[in-house]
This record gives sequence, structure tokens and C-alpha cells, in this order.
Amino acid sequence: MKKVSLLALTAVLCVSTALAGCGKKEEAAPQNAGSPAKAEAASMDIGMLKLTSSAPLFIGIEKGFFKEENIDAKPKWFDAAQPIAVATAGGSVDIGATGITASLYNMVAGGQKLVIVADKGREQKGYSSTALMVPKDSPVKSIAELKGKKIGITQTGSTYHYMTGRLLEKHGLTLKDIELVPLNSIKGLMESLKSKQVDAVMLNEPNITAVLKEGYGRVISQVGDEIEYQTSGLFFSPKLAGNKDLAVRFLKAYAKATRYYYDAVLVQKDGKIVPGANYDEVVKIIAKYTDQPEENVKQGLPYMDRDGKLLASDIKTQVDWYAKEKLIDKAIDTKGIVNTELLDEALKQLGK
Repeated sequence: MKKVSLLALTAVLCVSTALAGCGKKEEAAPQNAGSPAKAEAASMDIGMLKLTSSAPLFIGIEKGFFKEENIDAKPKWFDAAQPIAVATAGGSVDIGATGITASLYNMVAGGQKLVIVADKGREQKGYSSTALMVPKDSPVKSIAELKGKKIGITQTGSTYHYMTGRLLEKHGLTLKDIELVPLNSIKGLMESLKSKQVDAVMLNEPNITAVLKEGYGRVISQVGDEIEYQTSGLFFSPKLAGNKDLAVRFLKAYAKATRYYYDAVLVQKDGKIVPGANYDEVVKIIAKYTDQPEENVKQGLPYMDRDGKLLASDIKTQVDWYAKEKLIDKAIDTKGIVNTELLDEALKQLGK
């Protein structure tokens, strides 16, 4: 009897333990049921140049903002803007970060697919980015006085070509009133200005500051004070643009980086930039990725929208101007190449 009772008691205890274990599992299940699934890991190649205007991308990589979205963002370095656009349209890279030029629009006019999604640098009033410069002892004091003069630019159809044309038109002139001289490089522009082979050049920072320090040139107009201009942008390949989840995750990280950049180096007080708490860190990051001395970096910190928002209306202005000047084969519908909805969704998820 004692043996039977002991067996019965053991059986009851086993059943009770099993039921208790089941109860714990049932209670734990609802806690896991509502947990968000981890975002799918992705590796993304970004085509870019070693320019300061790529700063948010450098910051996003260094600070781990892309990793937070489970994205392994890898720089793929190029030596010129056009190959980046070609690689992005062809899918060799997922993202292109470069200047917006006539050649890019010609690609689109020819049937290539590209989507411009975010800001990567623009001309803005109150910020030194690109300027029209003349030799120090030149009698020219205004854009209107450039009629009949030689103006140096990098290449036909370049952003410098566009800026020169727009500035002339604002002051009652056209490109027909001057002689454009393509010099193929920034170095060529600086040398031609110094030797006075041209009457004026379009030049960017930090080269503007370098010329002023050497004392052989002076600024007659800052482009940003004359026109708002979206000089460069972030492009998505057709495949990435079609993957909304991944595209938005990337842009969340990018917007976090543009805010970090803006707050560190672009905040102004009384018309002057007031370095933020992370100023030195951001300068060091840019110097690391551009192979430039920190002092040079400080002279060429381009303006960007704090949230990375594209100046979308200017894309149409550019297309219309390039078409008017017959620098692109035909006018294109900018609605097909501009997508601001992806960034809007990213900003909504990111919050203030």
C-alpha cells in the first residue's frame, strides 16, 4: 500500500510540474508575439567622390547610423560625377551621391532610370560655397560688367556652366554676351585666374579661401546670394527605389546624419556660423574620408538642408534651362526622376 501511494504521489507531482511548465510557456508567448521583427540585413554600395558634400554619408558610416538600420553601407569611390550616375542607373551601385549635371539629365532623356531622393549640397544665401571671382586688380566690380569678358568654367554642361548662365541672366546678360572657357579642372581655373588668361572664373570652397589668402583674386558674387540651386543630390538605383522598406531605412539613417552635420557646422548666429558641440568631430570625420587637412575642410563646409530635403522645384528649373540652352536633347518630366515621398516617410518614422 505504501508503495502504491508513493507511486501515485509521484505521478501527481509530475503532472503538476508539467502543467506548471505549460502555464509558463503560455504566459511567455504573448510577450514575444508583439515584438517587432528585426529589419532584414542589407549590404549597400554608395558611389561617391571624396568631397565634403558627402559628409552626411561619412558621418552615417562612422557613427553607426546605417548599422542601426541593419545596413552595411560601403563607399565605392569614383573620380568623376558622370560615372557615378551611369553606375547607379545600371545597378552597379545602389546609391549615387554626386552633382546634378546636363549629362545626367541626358541619361534620363535617353531612357536611363534614376531617382533623385535627397539633398547632398546646395547653394544657399549666407553660406560660401561657390562664387564668381575676378583677378584682384580687375576693374570689374559686378556681374553686369562682365559683358564681352572671358569666364572660366570646368566643362560644358557642368554645374559651373549652369551657375554662370543663371547669374548672367539675373543681371540682364546671356551666355552669348560672354566667352565661356572650359578649363577641365579646378586647378586649371585657379591657374588661369592667377595668370589672368580669363577675366573671371567660377570657383568653389575651399579654393575660394585659398585664392583670397594668396591674394590674387576677389569675389564679386556668391552664387547662393543670387540664386537657390540644388547642386548635388542622392540618387537611388531603380531596384532600391522599388524596395520601399530598405529605401526608407537608408534615408532614416541619412537624415539622422544630415541633422548631425547641420547642428555641428551650419548653425548661424548674427550671420556667422557658430560651431556646434560636435564641430571638431565632424571636421575630423570629413578629413579622414576626403584625405584633406582639417584646416582645409573648415573652409569648405557646404550648406545642406537639416533634414536632407531636396529643393525639388529647382530640378525643373534646371531641366528647363538646360533644354533652352540645348545642352540636353529634350525636356524631361521631372516627376519621373524626383521622389520626395521616401524621405518624407523616413522623417515621419524618425520624428523630430
